[in-house]
Amino acid sequence: IRLRDANADKVYFANYSLRVLRILMEHCVDLGWRETNPAKGVSELKTEKKEREPWPSHLLSTYRNTCPLGTRERLVMELCVGTGQRIGDVLEMRWSDIQDSAVFVKQNKTNKELWVPILPELQAALDAASRHSVFIVTNERGTNRWSYRGASQAVRKVRQQIGAADYDIHSWRYNAACELLEAGCEDDLIAAVTGQSPAMVLHYTKKVRQKIRAVQAQQMRV
Repeated sequence: IRLRDANADKVYFANYSLRVLRILMEHCVDLGWRETNPAKGVSELKTEKKEREPWPSHLLSTYRNTCPLGTRERLVMELCVGTGQRIGDVLEMRWSDIQDSAVFVKQNKTNKELWVPILPELQAALDAASRHSVFIVTNERGTNRWSYRGASQAVRKVRQQIGAADYDIHSWRYNAACELLEAGCEDDLIAAVTGQSPAMVLHYTKKVRQKIRAVQAQQMRV
């Protein structure tokens, strides 16, 4: 309980630590090292589930102004927003995946194969990127792909700097889906880029979709 409460300001970490300790102590009981599991029955801290939202346009602009072309932070953002893919798939992208002015993607989670045309903003970032590795986004030495931890920490630093702490890397996938919806794309066209199921397309775009539909409805009233 003291471990949990000492980290109450970091709810996810507090609850995760409690889960790990619970498993560890249960293993100790199985090995005969303890008679009881002291973490068993200790409740986790309650959290308010906050749904992700796409980055507001002004924060995306601020991010671009803060991270100029040629930086890894800018490149990873343009890849995420431009292709609509998960960060794990973005970090796996290789230069050889660029085919006919598009990026070929095989999603790790779904095994879906996608061919996603490259937008001008992404093309500018690719043109400015160094090519010292087979991977598009590399580690600091340019010898291998950028790790998720490294990318997450670097982007988090920028987010904190520009006041975008509420919007993370995965929110860029929301940006891609919502921008496609705002451009007038039907759900099947959005899915052709993001590789999402119809249900996930609806989930990622539901707030923007409601606004668009509300504007249409109110215009009809007028």
